[in-house]
Amino acid sequence: MGCAKSRGKNGTLEQTQNHTHHKNRYTKDPTQPGPNTKNSSLLPGQDLQSIDDGSAKQKVVVALYAYEAGNKTHLSFRKGEKLQVLDDNGDWWRAKSLTSGKEGLIPYNYVEAEESIESNDWYFKNIPRRDAERYLLAPANKPGAFLIRKSETTEGCYSMSVRDVNANGSAAVKHYKIRPLDDGGFYISPRITFKKMEELIKYYQKQADGLCRQLGKPCVKPKAEIQWDEDAWEISKENIRMIKRLGAGQFGEVWLASYNNTTKVAVKTLKPGTMSVEAFLQEANLMKTLRHDRLVRLFAVVTKTTPIYIITEFMANGSLLDFLKSPPGRKLQLPKLIDFGAQIAEGMAYIEKMSYIHRDLRTANILVSESLLCKIADFGLARVIEENEYSASEGAKFPIKWTAPEAISYGSFTIKSDMWSFGILLYEIITYGKIPYTGLSNAEVMARVHRGYRMPRPENCPNKLYEIMTSCWKAEPEERPTFDYMQSILEDYFTATEDQYQQQP
Repeated sequence: MGCAKSRGKNGTLEQTQNHTHHKNRYTKDPTQPGPNTKNSSLLPGQDLQSIDDGSAKQKVVVALYAYEAGNKTHLSFRKGEKLQVLDDNGDWWRAKSLTSGKEGLIPYNYVEAEESIESNDWYFKNIPRRDAERYLLAPANKPGAFLIRKSETTEGCYSMSVRDVNANGSAAVKHYKIRPLDDGGFYISPRITFKKMEELIKYYQKQADGLCRQLGKPCVKPKAEIQWDEDAWEISKENIRMIKRLGAGQFGEVWLASYNNTTKVAVKTLKPGTMSVEAFLQEANLMKTLRHDRLVRLFAVVTKTTPIYIITEFMANGSLLDFLKSPPGRKLQLPKLIDFGAQIAEGMAYIEKMSYIHRDLRTANILVSESLLCKIADFGLARVIEENEYSASEGAKFPIKWTAPEAISYGSFTIKSDMWSFGILLYEIITYGKIPYTGLSNAEVMARVHRGYRMPRPENCPNKLYEIMTSCWKAEPEERPTFDYMQSILEDYFTATEDQYQQQP
């Protein structure tokens, strides 16, 4: 999916074949004096040819997505267009279009080697089974949608994941192992084999022949993330064109915008006087170091003029709170709701590992992509933990109904107070965005919680899920689970729940 590195068997990072960053392949001109050269060995008028001239094969790649150049140094291209790579150092490669003949910089993760399996729309490379199911169950895909990925369990094999429909009409995903032949071919059933993966796919697009159904179109592939220029961290407001106001809050407004008229982004405007530019930049630079698929990525900032702009990736379905209240959100069944919780726990497990805290974890601060992937946003209150906790300054405002009792009483925030908030967030998810402690004021909530009160089990919440929820609300912070554990328990519970739903008549 455009990543330069992938996880190996033991969790180590392995460099992928097509994204290896090579050094310059041209030798130094020996006609120029060097530290170990006295005189040139060339005769007058004799030319030195590059060692690549005629001897090295050109590196040709195919565009996986269309790209519109953001400035004069970049190269525009269409999906499927072939380009010759001239320099593949870094995240931006210099390339020449074999269609237009023009040269410029291209994002490396928008292309793949010509005639490689990676250049096909249906190939999703190293994604895990769980993500394959998430992609296929997105609203844009129909029954028969499929993708191919590397097998997680068997070296050298592939897995085919296919969207199907259960007897009760609910969507499901079935998985099939594609095994290699000694001579380079492939097969799902040994009854029939294929020389190329493309031949296998074309065959099953014409008949099911043992699959759950005939293959349809490839799974809609999320567009790869544009590599943001490192020197574009502080950008000019002239590069941002506001399109639509998406909402407003205590600290400012949120807008859909366009960066360089090419990339959709979200822009959060910070009200003047909310915090100093120095304090904001100190925090923003820390936020910039956080990189995870379940965290909304911070791209750039505008701090030279007011209001300050915070530029992040754009998430088409807005906040999880608004999505849960919408008609599409209310149609979601229990397995998908549990999956939302597992995704958020995954992002928080990364924050936990990086020794960060969030301090404002709730569905309003979770964003949802077009393919229904959740990402944690709004680190406006986040701080790096010093000695495992952050003590808020006097007079700080908390979202009381989401905040742990020790944080309310003493202003002491830890990753364990984030876990308390996560339990409230699970309540929001299972009730499709219902306000926690409905009918109670903040003061009443504080008083009751300190006396041991916990919200009762929602009507549509299974006992097992309620037990997971209440484990987040242990009075003693150290008794609450870790996010790493919470991720695993929710993913296991999701699998069990999904099987139950699929077995319904």
